[in-house]
Amino acid sequence: MIFRARLLACALMIPAAAPLAAQEEADPDAEEPAQDIIVTGRGLDAALSTGIYATTTLERDVIVSSPSGRIEDVLRGVAGFQQFRRSDSRSANPSAQGVTLRALGGNATSRALVLLDGVPLADPFFGYIPLSAIAPETLGQVRVTRGGGSGPFGAGALAGTIELESAGPDTAGPVLGSVAINNRGETELSGVLTQSLGRGFATASGRWDRGQGFFTTPEDQRVPATARAGFDSWNAALRAAAPISETVEVQARIAAFRDARTLRFEGADSTSEGEEASIRFVGRGDWAFDALAYVQTRDFSNIVISSTRFTPTLDQRRTPSTGIGGKFELRPPLLEAHDIRIGMDYRRADGELQEEALNTSTGAVTERRRAGGATGDLGIFIEDDWQIGPLLVNGGLRADRSTISGGFYRAVSANGVPVSTLAAPDRSDWSVNWRAGASFNVTRRFDLRAAAYTGLRLPTLNELYRPFVVFPIVTQANAALENERLEGYEIGFDWQPINALVLSVTAFDNQVENAIANVTLAPNLRRRENLPAIEARGIEANLAAKFGAVSLDGALAWTDAAVRGEGVSIDLDGNRPAQTPELAATLTLGWEPAAGWRVAGTLRHVSAQFEDDRETDRLAPATTIDAFVAAPLVGGLSLVARAENLTDETIVTRNQGGSIDLGVPRTLWLGLRYGF
Repeated sequence: MIFRARLLACALMIPAAAPLAAQEEADPDAEEPAQDIIVTGRGLDAALSTGIYATTTLERDVIVSSPSGRIEDVLRGVAGFQQFRRSDSRSANPSAQGVTLRALGGNATSRALVLLDGVPLADPFFGYIPLSAIAPETLGQVRVTRGGGSGPFGAGALAGTIELESAGPDTAGPVLGSVAINNRGETELSGVLTQSLGRGFATASGRWDRGQGFFTTPEDQRVPATARAGFDSWNAALRAAAPISETVEVQARIAAFRDARTLRFEGADSTSEGEEASIRFVGRGDWAFDALAYVQTRDFSNIVISSTRFTPTLDQRRTPSTGIGGKFELRPPLLEAHDIRIGMDYRRADGELQEEALNTSTGAVTERRRAGGATGDLGIFIEDDWQIGPLLVNGGLRADRSTISGGFYRAVSANGVPVSTLAAPDRSDWSVNWRAGASFNVTRRFDLRAAAYTGLRLPTLNELYRPFVVFPIVTQANAALENERLEGYEIGFDWQPINALVLSVTAFDNQVENAIANVTLAPNLRRRENLPAIEARGIEANLAAKFGAVSLDGALAWTDAAVRGEGVSIDLDGNRPAQTPELAATLTLGWEPAAGWRVAGTLRHVSAQFEDDRETDRLAPATTIDAFVAAPLVGGLSLVARAENLTDETIVTRNQGGSIDLGVPRTLWLGLRYGF
């Protein structure tokens, strides 16, 4: 559960004392027993400073008990987590799956850095997160750090860092398989196999989700061409870890995914697909280190259907992109009571949009467009945690050299006559970011903490070079966009009045300078621009309690967010950023009466938010109830029942001049899960 580590801390200290006592009484002349090499498949242990910053940890029992079975549903239990839109990864355009924290706004690009076993997951061209490619059952733990407390993890962690950690033999059994069907006939099929190989292990996983989907269009706005949000997605991965010495292990992973969706109209089909490979060396000796290298390939296609003629108007047939990078971190034992981390990381993204505008009457190509370029970031960092009795002090410094190169946009007519051409100049820049904080153990059960930090995010190739149309609104790209920069501070406390209860509260003030947003220039025209700033002030709270078989987990985020300074063409000062709710809260009540049983209900509320920067179109608040039940049958077989949006609440995910999209209606799942 959330904060499970803290809830069990006291219990873990008791058995830990026994081997220490035994060591003191051992015969000094006796031969030391042979030490087994333990391969964990994980990175280095979290730094001590993790407790200084606003951090939430989700354990495996929560991750695999989501009512929807989707990773975004799992993350919604974290205070401050937000997707660009309220749609999940079955009914949203994949390119709009940006995630952020702390209500810092967004334009479909992620302002939070999402890592899987240390590898950034953001699409190299668009910056969205391929949520459907992340199978929750393959994960062992999720750690979310809000704000700029990301330290050495690199550029892109503007709003925080979401670290996904794959499950190993210590958290997942040899076999886990599940199958489920819902009341619309949609199906899920997944499997995870973990096999010991000598002193290492290998894990193979796969998942397939498909279904007709639901109508995202309200009944009174449907036309004969209206379609359900159909989806058909699969992902597969193979991961292995093995020792290469007593203190060093190697980890390798290869994965692939494909996701096909249909949105609003027949023929409005999109696909996203990708492959990736990574290799990682982790050393756990006195000179601990973490060395990682990875490569990713992605592609995206999308057909836009005219909302008046209901025929194709744009064929975004390909958007191939590549991401390569790596990281090296060293933890040298230089000073007593100090935990020092030194290292560097690098990421390069390149891609190219390939699309054709079509005549809605004849289907003939009227214009061919190409756009793309490359971005890169090289970071060098040093960080130190210094323990001084009950006081833990953290300080870190990071220098980034960012580059934007090869940018272009070309549009030619069907006959090859140039219509529009852009060749953006190459540019590069150095920036310095830092973080500092402290945690003071006031009593055994009460910690105070405070922190300040800065952060950096480069504009994506999509923001720089790709214009797009969501009829009737045209959004222009902007090749002159500058890097976003975060400045923020926070103060909070962690209180455990009794062993079974943990409360964490954080007050924060974060400001994003040069925030990239879709700025309205005219009724049907927007352009990506750097706003002077978006400021978000608020309070986050997390509660975790467990009394016998009953557990309670809650999260709340209240944020006062506003644009600061005059906009590019209109005065936006004081306006709330688009797609930014003021209040988001979740509460889960769980009951585990016996081994294998779990009954849980989740209440969620999201307050109203605006569709656009002018605050003209409003999305109504939404309150939903979800449920999860797992009941053992025989052996390792369990019956699993899940319910999404039990009260069939109307969830408005888009409101553009009265044209509305809806989120998931009442959905009931029934399935079987086998694991041992």
